Amino acid sequence: MFKLTIDNEIELVLLDFLHAQELFKLIIDNKAYLREWLSWVDTTNSLEATKGFISSVKKKYSDNKGFEVAIFYKRNLSGILGVLPVDWANKKTSIGYWLAEPFQGKGIMTRSCKGILDYLFNNYGLNRIEINCATGNTKSRAIPERLGFVQEGIARDFEWLYDHYVDAVVYSMLKRDWNA
Repeated sequence: MFKLTIDNEIELVLLDFLHAQELFKLIIDNKAYLREWLSWVDTTNSLEATKGFISSVKKKYSDNKGFEVAIFYKRNLSGILGVLPVDWANKKTSIGYWLAEPFQGKGIMTRSCKGILDYLFNNYGLNRIEINCATGNTKSRAIPERLGFVQEGIARDFEWLYDHYVDAVVYSMLKRDWNA
């Protein structure tokens, strides 16, 4: 099982069925907060839906197409960091993430992303990693900006968010520019 220790507070663990109940509770407890920027929140309405998500994540990992890790902060599940399908031919991927509201403002996501970027560049041999954030999501945008990503542009109508489209800022990091 994939496990990456970031520091003495944070550990990233491959999402597994043993996390289902805790993950479902975290999503339900933070539904209003997460819903502002995440389109999948309303479909996570049962433990079975959460288990279905975990099943798809496990398949993605076994097919070597990417993975999703549970972010544990001081042994508490606090969010998810996902490596979206890897384009092996072009050695690139994108990452996505979310963090429950009580865990905001502690540097958890910045440290987690830094660790996963280092892992992807050095262990997977990737050359390019993207992060796409809704233009209005300043907390999410702060992560790639803190990590030195290059802002490449705006993808218009990037995602349907319940009743409207949102534009996304496209950020990238290349291996040659990565200074972990």
